[in-house]
Formats: sequence, structure tokens, C-alpha cells
Amino acid sequence: MKYKKLRIALCLGLSWMAIAESIAKESFHPTIGQYKNITPILSVGSLQDSIGTDSATLVQVAFQKVQKKDLMGNVQSINIPQLLDKSYNTFSLENLDAFIPGYNGNIWGMSGYLVLVDGFPRDANNVMPTEIDQISVLKGVNAIALYGSRAAKGVISINTKRGEAGGQQIKIRANSGINTAISYPEYLGSAEYMTLYNEARQNDGLSALYSAETIYQHAAGTNPFRYPNVDYYSSDYIKDHYNRYDATAEISGGNQRAQYYTNFGFWSEGSMLNFGQAKKNGGANRFNMRGNIDVKVSDLISLNVDAAASFYISKGVNADYWGAAATMRPHRFSPLIPIDMIEDGDTNSMIYVNNSSFLIDGKYLLGGSQLDQTNAFANVYAGGTTRLLNRQFQFNTGLNFDLKNILEGLVFKTNLAVDYLSNYSQSYNNNYAVYQASWNNYNGNDLISSLTKYGDDRISGVQNISGSNYRQTIGFNGSLNFNRIYDNKHHLSAILLANAYQIGASGSYHKTSNANLGLQLGYNYLGKYYVDFSSAYSHSAKLPKGNRQALSPTLAVAWRLSKENFMANSKVVNDLRLSASAGILNTDLDISDYFLYQGYYTYNNGAWYSWADGALVHSFDRRRGDNPNMKFPKRKEFNINLEGGLYNNLITFNTSYFFNRMTGGLVQATTQYPMYFMTGWPVYSDLPYINYSSDERKGVDFGINLNKQIDKTFVSLGFNGMYYSTKAVQRDELYQFAYQNRAGKPLDAIWGLQHDGFYRSQSDIDNSALSSFGEVKPGDIKYKDQNGDGTIDTRDEVYLGKGGWAGAPLTLGLNLTVKWNNFTLFAAATGQFGAKAMKNSSYFWVDAEDKYSVVVRERWTESTKETATYPRLTTFNSDNNFRSSDFWLYKTDRINLSKVQLSYDFPKRMLNSKFIHELGIYANGANLLTIAKEKETMLLNIGQAPQTRFFNVGLKALF
Repeated sequence: MKYKKLRIALCLGLSWMAIAESIAKESFHPTIGQYKNITPILSVGSLQDSIGTDSATLVQVAFQKVQKKDLMGNVQSINIPQLLDKSYNTFSLENLDAFIPGYNGNIWGMSGYLVLVDGFPRDANNVMPTEIDQISVLKGVNAIALYGSRAAKGVISINTKRGEAGGQQIKIRANSGINTAISYPEYLGSAEYMTLYNEARQNDGLSALYSAETIYQHAAGTNPFRYPNVDYYSSDYIKDHYNRYDATAEISGGNQRAQYYTNFGFWSEGSMLNFGQAKKNGGANRFNMRGNIDVKVSDLISLNVDAAASFYISKGVNADYWGAAATMRPHRFSPLIPIDMIEDGDTNSMIYVNNSSFLIDGKYLLGGSQLDQTNAFANVYAGGTTRLLNRQFQFNTGLNFDLKNILEGLVFKTNLAVDYLSNYSQSYNNNYAVYQASWNNYNGNDLISSLTKYGDDRISGVQNISGSNYRQTIGFNGSLNFNRIYDNKHHLSAILLANAYQIGASGSYHKTSNANLGLQLGYNYLGKYYVDFSSAYSHSAKLPKGNRQALSPTLAVAWRLSKENFMANSKVVNDLRLSASAGILNTDLDISDYFLYQGYYTYNNGAWYSWADGALVHSFDRRRGDNPNMKFPKRKEFNINLEGGLYNNLITFNTSYFFNRMTGGLVQATTQYPMYFMTGWPVYSDLPYINYSSDERKGVDFGINLNKQIDKTFVSLGFNGMYYSTKAVQRDELYQFAYQNRAGKPLDAIWGLQHDGFYRSQSDIDNSALSSFGEVKPGDIKYKDQNGDGTIDTRDEVYLGKGGWAGAPLTLGLNLTVKWNNFTLFAAATGQFGAKAMKNSSYFWVDAEDKYSVVVRERWTESTKETATYPRLTTFNSDNNFRSSDFWLYKTDRINLSKVQLSYDFPKRMLNSKFIHELGIYANGANLLTIAKEKETMLLNIGQAPQTRFFNVGLKALF
């Protein structure tokens, strides 16, 4: 079936290309001399390309393209074809933080940026790097205003490739790589676990559970089926790597009348699991195709028609193996029961063997126990398989009318998009029996004397469909664009637009909508003085009638100092521009739901008892008050930017300062209304949502690029970074102590207790503040009594540090390109500093019946009380120890060597072919090195597949 779908897709794509090519060939007959090589330019804001400088490079901004030198409102861009020639990527936004100042996974620390692909909201992971022409990052309010409400936290605009007039070009790229695991969690083996579990019971005043003989047998490993010591990360179950392959074909060309671009791509990757059904059913495949056509219908009318489709299939088993690896203790059961160890004459056990539908390799039955009748191993061997299918189709078209007969420079543009996404799971779900062996030892030989069976084998063969969902996006915009230069001095631009899109998804009653009118007015004089006014008049159904529309005005100005007389003869500065922008952008991004402006009652089933015994009185309880005056939250911002080039663009730079506040965040403000507006029992609230909270972000980003030709070697070094801080300016809060106030603290503040070592003795406990988190014993964590009330509780929680949830406070990026003859070396590195995190996963917080990791080896005991770094072990729940505190806090400072690639382009004289015009090979590695004090912690994945390094070799050719 999948090959049939592949043939259909190929036929559709080839037909699309044939249509475009036939249009182009109507009036154009290319010759060999008309073939040309594309040499795109990498543009990082005002930073220059590693090959050359072109200030006339066009950059996509809101509803228009602007020359790079004339960008307003803080915009930076990357030319992806140029980047791919030296750094092959597998994800569209890969290593973006190594090139773009102000981007740290978010834009200026604001999570929730809008991704646009060819002008419409789409997923960044559904467009491959080989399809992309340019990525623009729009940061300031002036740059994003025309997109309206839902662009309030920045925009990443992805433009796909288009055909160019000239002969047909065919580009082929193929890659083969492997992903290798960086590290695995380390857990204690059975014997050590049992020993420490006995110690934990002793700490709790209980007797030992495991005998010394039992522990010895598990340690000896002479019979792992009777005394299991299961290592989930053993090579018996997982591979040390998995493969990834991809191939792409790009076909483009055209003439002055029509141009076409087509992309066919396929990638496949495997899985780490290496046993059972996962060995042959793990991994994922994706096929994609794209066709973009541009046609000049007449001197006055042009159009584009674009379509893309992708088919993704992820194959797996009905098991959460990685989750089980983090929780299942090593001694619980043996995954397999060997049938050759069953005693002779045990006919009952042999009946089980002969009737089993899941005899593994003809040698084993599935292991388990009464408590483990389903388990990850059995699921992988016999639980069945599942496939996740994701299909996306995207279509957009645009029609442009040149209205020069009415007014020179006036163009009317319309664009329409219709996208569909659907995914669902196909699975075969099997029931299986597991077996628990009873063992005897005869003259030193272990034999199975009987088997206990739990469950039954049932293979229905029925395919189950589940998890079906869809998403539909419809977008439309129309605009009048004016762009004209008068007397070679005065450059005027204007846009009047209507922009709307709507995203409907299964399970959501309300569609996600954006609708706004927009107006942009721009002027620059001789490229020296600039002014730009951009605004949106937005609509949101999340607000009450009367407040659903709001105007968002922004203004940007710029001054190119390098064109002034006092700098005209400078031997140092060849370009210098100062710009600033400010504005107010209304947004509903942080309004979590519809109808929050309305109060409501809820029907409470059985809330009260009447005087009649057992009879219930139903009630309608108030849950929220009305607020007909609810308004848009607002992003209020000012930013200033300085950019330029020195020593004939040997050095180029770009730096910005930004300050913004998000005001009017919605809360049910308990401190702003009398106490009787809300009661705890019976549950009642007449509190409305009001515009109250306010957040602040400010910081500096910068980018510096050095380009230098040294004999036959060209070197380009780019360095960028951002430092920003956040603050909760206003919060609805009423704490007893000032140190608890969230206002004035960072938005990503981590709160918790401050520890004061361990309780050393019962006397120490008796003379310390009373813990409200349960009984404590020597070896438990002791906390500081911040308010001096003699009790440790949540009122003693203080600010501990920044969590970096929207990016670390300081981020740095570095990219290096060195070209020598036909060799190119590229490297990218990133760094993050100033954030902290908690060691609060199941790997570190271990109590009760949890699996023990190696961190418990540093536990507190009477003999290690002076050196211990981990609390005492307990088989009870340790609410006192395992809670947010600086005991578990660590710094997430790190430097990552993100990418290294060495490329070789064969000289054209070696090719000497009319068939192959360019040929290159390359090898690269990604996620190669991490330098950090807490590297082991940060590189660990708990309960999921491990982090990996990627090594790849590739080939590219132009025909």
C-alpha cells in the first residue's frame, strides 16, 4: 500500500512539474549557454555574507520584500541555500541561534512566536531545509504590527524556493548518517538495589526484606532467569546507534514568462530498540513534494500557484519501553523463561509451551509475575504494533495586478491558502500470557518445577484505528502596495491590507482566528533618513462586544550617519545606521479561552443533603463574575538599533536594545475584591477576569561578523548573543512576608526552600524548626526557617534563581567558515548562561518503591554523615526531602559544539561535463560536544529515548 501511495505522489509531482515546464517552453528554448549557477547570499541582518556583500539583497518582511540595507523594525534573515552549501541541516530552524542575535529558541525571550511559511501559519517542522530560500526573524513591534494580534511575540517567516528564468536545473542531494546515543541513565543492579532497600527499611525501623543468600545469588549471575538482574540499557535490548537516510531532488527553471520549482524529498530513520517486534517495526519514514509556479499572464497580471504534500509514517510497538526503563526495578522478573530448563515430566508446563502463541525464538516464554502481568518486554515481543500516519496538504495561490496605468508603483495583491492535516494511529493489539517460574535446585542445577500462567494469548488480527484528528487552516489577505522613488531621492512605500486566517482542529469547539486591517506608510530620503508607520486594527472574538477591535500603532525612524558629510571621508566607517522603533500591539495570545468575560453557574450534582436522610439537593453554583470591560492585553515596546560596517565591510555589526511590557494580563484578582466575593465551602466565586498583570522584558542583542581574504583562504567569523532580564511588574498577590512576593522577581523565577545541610541527630531535630512535611529523621534535609515562626512550611519558600524557561538570560552563538581552494570548513557553537534547574526527575527523587539510580550511592548514613551528598533512603514517601529547594538546584550553563562540516567541491575542470555542472561531497557531525559543569545531568533523558550525536556523509550535484 505504501509503495502505491508513493507512486501516486510521484506521478502527481511529475505532472505538476510538466505543467509548469510546458508553460515555460511555449516561448523559450534554452541553450547550454543559458544554464547558470545560483550563488545566493547569506544575510544576517546587516551582517555580511561569507562570500560577498550585497546590500540590495531582498528580505521578506510583513507583506513585502525590502532591501536589506533599508530594513526597519529589527529584522534579520538567513539565506538557506547558501547555508546548506556549507552546513547541511535536517530541521528548518536548526542552529538558528548560532546566526540570529535575539533568538534563543524564542524571540527576545517571548515564548510563542508565530511561524509563517510563504505568508501563512504553518509548522516549521513540515518544511525541509532544502525547500527553503530564506528565513526572516521579525523581532520589533514595528516589524510585526501588520500581522496583527497573534504575531505579538515575534514572527519567523519562512519563504520557500521559487524558479528563476534560465535553463532547467536539477539538483540532487543524498545523505547517510547515524545517530549515536550520548549517554544513558545508570541504575543499580539487583544485588545493590536489594542491599540498599534493606538499608532503607532499617532506616524506617523495619526488618530486612531480602536475605543475604538471595542478594548473593543475584550478584553472582549464575542463573539470571531465576535471579534476574535486568539492565534495560543492555545491548541485548538496544542498539548503540540507528541510521538516517535522506534524498532530495530539486528541479527548477523557466523563462521571463513562467518559472517553476519542484522538490521531491524522502527521509527514513530507525529506532534504538533492537529486540522483538521493535527490531523490524521501529522507525519513521517521510515523503514530501512541493511545486511552486510563477506566471506572468500579461504586463499587468501575474500569479503564483504553490502546493506541497507530505506523508509521514512512524512505526513502533505498543510499549513505553523508555518509561519502563526508568521505573521497573531490575530484580522484579525475568523478561524470558527458558523452556529447556523445565523439569522432565512437568507435563503441565509443557502444555503451556505447546499452546503458546508467543514462543520467542522457539526457546523462551514471556516472563512476568502477578504484579507484572503486562510489562514493557512482553509488550515489545508480543503486544502488537502501531503506526502513526500524518498527512499534510498545503495549497496557496496569489494574484497580483500592476496598477501602473492608474498610479505608477501601485500593485494590488491577493493571496489565498487552504491547508489540511490529518493523522491517526493504526494498531494491532494482542493479548498475551506471561509466566512466573517456580525453581528447584538439584545437585547444583536450577530447574523449573512449575509455571504459573497469567493472562491468555489472543491475536485478533483486527486493525484498530485511534487518535484520529485533523486540522484545517484557511488564510486570506489582500493588499494595495505602493512603492516608488521620486527624483532618485524620495522613496515612498505604503500598504493597505486586510489579513485573516482561521485554524480549526478536532476537539476544539472554537477555531483559532486572526483578523486585522493593516496600514503601513514608509519614507526614506536618499537612504539617509527613514520613517515607517505600521499599524493593525485587530479583531478578537475572545473579548466582549464593544471591545473586540483595537488599533495597534507603531513607528520606526532611522538615520544613516555614514552618509552625512562629517563621516563621508571616514577610512574606518563605511556604513553606520541608527534606528529606533516604538509601539503598542494589542494581542489575545495570552487570553486562554473564550467567554472569560462572562460569568457562569455550574450544576452541582449532590452538593447538599436535605432534611430527609440520603436525599440530595442539587444546586447551581456561581463560578465566575462578568466583566464587560475586558480589553486586549498589550505589548508596549521601545527598541533602538545600531548597525554598520567597518574597514570596507571587513567587520560588520548589529546591536539592539529592547524594552517591552506586556500589560493587561487576565487574572481573577482575589486581592482587588472583597472577601465575600469568593468562598471555599460552599464553593462560590463572583470574581471576574480583569486586565491586571504586567510583565517586563529588557535586554541587548548583538551580532559581529568578520570577513577576511588571506591569500587563497577566505575566513568568515560570526559572533552573536543576547542578554536579557525579565520582571513580574504587577501581580495579584497577598503574601504575609515581602520575600514571597512574585512582583519584582523574574518571570521564570524558581521558588523553593533553602537547605541547611542534613539533620545530624535526633537532638538536632529536636532543636530545629518543626517540619510540616511529615516526620523527619537524621539524614533528612534540614531547611532554613525564613520567617522565624519555628515551623518549616511553604511560607519559607524564597526566590532561588532564574529557570530560563523562555531561554537563558545570556545566550551566545558562533559560526565559522573557512574556505581554501575547494575545501570548506564550517563550525557552529552556542552557549547558554545564567539559568538554573532542579534535579527533580525520578532519577534523583527516589523513595518508597522507586528504582534506584547511582546517585543514591552518596546517601547519608551514620558512617558517611560528613561526606554524604544525598539524603537517607526510605521506603516511605519522603515529602520533606523531595520538594523544590536549593539542595536540588544546579546551574545550566553550557557551551555546545553544535555542528562541524567539511565539504569538498570538485573543480569544474575535473568534471568537464555538459551533464554534471557541480559536484560536491561533505561530512558533518551535530551535537558533538558539551562543556558544562553539570554535563551529565543535562545530557540525560529520563523516561524517553536518549539524546544523540549525529554523524553524516552527503553528496550534492547540479545537472
